[in-house]
Amino acid sequence: MLTIFNLITLAYSAWGALYQLLFSIAGIFYKPLKMVETKRLRRMAVLIPAYREDAVIVPTVTAALQQDYPQQQYQIVVIADQLQQDTVAQLRQMPIEVIEVAFEKSTKSKSLRQALDVLRGRGYEVAVILDADNGMKSDFLSRVNQSFSAGVRVLQGRRMAKNGQTNFALLDAASEDANNHILCKGHRALGLSARLAGSGMAFDYALFDQTMQHVEAIGGFDKELELRLTKVGETIEYDENTIVFDEKVSQSKQFSRQRSRWLAAQYQYAERFLPDAVVQFLLKGQLDFLNKSLQMTLPPRLVLPFALAFGALVNFVFATDFVLFWALALGFNLLSFALALPKYCFQIQNLKIWRDVPSALWATLKALTQMRVARRQFIHTAHHIA
Repeated sequence: MLTIFNLITLAYSAWGALYQLLFSIAGIFYKPLKMVETKRLRRMAVLIPAYREDAVIVPTVTAALQQDYPQQQYQIVVIADQLQQDTVAQLRQMPIEVIEVAFEKSTKSKSLRQALDVLRGRGYEVAVILDADNGMKSDFLSRVNQSFSAGVRVLQGRRMAKNGQTNFALLDAASEDANNHILCKGHRALGLSARLAGSGMAFDYALFDQTMQHVEAIGGFDKELELRLTKVGETIEYDENTIVFDEKVSQSKQFSRQRSRWLAAQYQYAERFLPDAVVQFLLKGQLDFLNKSLQMTLPPRLVLPFALAFGALVNFVFATDFVLFWALALGFNLLSFALALPKYCFQIQNLKIWRDVPSALWATLKALTQMRVARRQFIHTAHHIA
């Protein structure tokens, strides 16, 4: 029985290590998305769901109005969910649209669906999704417009950290950069869809409206979007030069709450979509949809190297026949991190961030215990930096 358990845990862990290594290597060969110069200026709706985000939403909107894209061609839409009335009043003084919503149980998908209902029929061609703390680089919308002229229908921009005041924020920023390398660059280099990150995203408006009508996610609505879009054959593009700045979590408690929401969504969608993805692959060869579904089964990236190291140690102590396989899987996993993590992680002045890895590991383990709660209710991550 112990041998079977050992083999199963090794197989699952090695699967995660090899998957990460494959796309870490592929990310090296990523070629940036080619932009197309165009005189056509698409009408865009920039949708910003704001749930209790009074601390950051006004500065975010102020910055969003500074795009080098003609103001008459884009509309900032704040979806105000439980914002203070003073904040709403401030927003209404700005050249934007404010849609107030109220739900018994708030989720981002509910807010977006209600906003889409209000905006229907206004002729928007592109929907851009931001978080309430995001800051678009000044050419963000111009680059979105150019990419859509090249035939893109779904685009994930590059999320970059706007804060690095704490080791934890730097560690979270490094995790974001690794995600960009593995799940965006690596996937596009092999012809598969990039991930969706929840913000810094742009969609063909009609496609987004139609797809969101079926999305009822409590958490991780971006993951459900990924799965639904790849199922119908849409490709998710990535452009590393279409940049949005995003606040990274600076404390382990915030990290744990955020990861519990992400992990709950990940495993829930694996249960819902993987069986269908296998069928669609066998019948129609839908590799992109199958890959996205399999991605939902991966072990947590931060936990994996520690699990592999523990497994290798236990098998070494008991001198099992599997010790070499555990050690190889650990080596592959560490190599993937070396390839995917940004160079600043290994610079002398930033080595201090590694001191917080144990805290991040503990926070991730706590998040695994909170997944049941995250499945039932939306867990909000508060933002503080505008």
